Amino acid sequence: MFEKITEKFSDVFSRLSGRVKITESDLKETLKEVRLALLEADVNYKVVKDFLNSVSQKALGREVSKNVATGQQIIKIVYDELTELMGGAEEGLNISSGRPPFPIMLVGLQGSGKTTTAGKLALHLRNKGRKPYLVPADVARPAAILQLTKLGNDLGVPVFPSTTDMTPVSIASQALAAAGQAGADVILIDTAGRLSIDQALMEELGEIKKVTRSVEVLLVADAMTGQEAVNIANDFNKRLELTGVVLTKMEGDARGGAAMSIREVTDTPIKFIGVGEKLEALETFHPDRMASLILGMGDVLSLMEKAQDVMDPEDANRLLQNGFTLDDFRKHIKAIQKIGTMESILGMIPGLGKLKKLKEAQPDPNELVKVTAIIDSMTLEERNKPAIIDSGRRRRIAQGSGTAVTDVNKVLKGFSEFNKLIKQSKRMGGIEALARRFLS
Repeated sequence: MFEKITEKFSDVFSRLSGRVKITESDLKETLKEVRLALLEADVNYKVVKDFLNSVSQKALGREVSKNVATGQQIIKIVYDELTELMGGAEEGLNISSGRPPFPIMLVGLQGSGKTTTAGKLALHLRNKGRKPYLVPADVARPAAILQLTKLGNDLGVPVFPSTTDMTPVSIASQALAAAGQAGADVILIDTAGRLSIDQALMEELGEIKKVTRSVEVLLVADAMTGQEAVNIANDFNKRLELTGVVLTKMEGDARGGAAMSIREVTDTPIKFIGVGEKLEALETFHPDRMASLILGMGDVLSLMEKAQDVMDPEDANRLLQNGFTLDDFRKHIKAIQKIGTMESILGMIPGLGKLKKLKEAQPDPNELVKVTAIIDSMTLEERNKPAIIDSGRRRRIAQGSGTAVTDVNKVLKGFSEFNKLIKQSKRMGGIEALARRFLS
């Protein structure tokens, strides 16, 4: 995500390296390019104006400290301002005080991903030790009831037995009692959507909110729509007093304008982002980590959290610090798939996301079955020391895996390139050094 704006920021700040002082002329030219990058990312015009004014006031005339280059000082200022722009700090769900079950409404336009998000949020909450209860309240779209019911069954999460002859308000009211009897502590209400906002929809949602006394009203918005998502959030907020936003499709080529504008325009925090179609692809929104990604500084904390969720901590640490051997990959190939694509993983590591060889080094996810067969045909020594695999060994491995020697060569080349990139990142200062340099 944010590939284009990240590239532009990197280009802008690299030109300032080595300057001894931030002059007004330097700053003016830099902010001009930052302004263009933000506008191209579809950030709200007024937000851009206020953002640049704040950066300018904090940056102008600053002396360069002994060990920090001018460009790095500006990056730090921009990083702080971006973090503040997107909310400053993570804002969790309001489900820690009061008497459960806590009702949470999911609202939004048709096609924004409310029903899938309800399933993702149910899984997220269950993994946090909660007992979610799903409520299909979109009777205008029978498929939504069937979809949410299936998602609940797949997850092992109870679902209220809604039918199309019931009213949404009646469903929500009855679901409160049913959830309590089921021992649930969080109720996720999937409401109806429209192609556009209308009075009837808002009145219906208002009634559901009133009947359930929902502690959270979360707007599910498509990040791909850019500023339109911000406008939608503004309209929903005026009528329903939103408590948060879930931005979906953040894994695509969303330009970032919605993520960087919603909080400032609506005063409503982004609480979660959807980063894929799988039910596991829902992440808590961290403004500081998102700012780091936008500026091309990686997101080591999120990568470590993902790795720790699916891998042994010692193995995860070795993966981040030293790369991995073919034997490591063989053992953890499914876990790595759960973390994300190789491109997304490397993009979280400072320095690696900028390298042009990135895509060349990542194995094709559609070839993982073939890759596994090739690795299985190697000896343990070959997996740990691929440099010993000569032409004769390659022919044997290809024959044993039912593949061609060219396939074996491709796998070995991919891992060789990846480990070269890891070593290159260390020469650039390493993960911890880069983080300290940019963020301290």
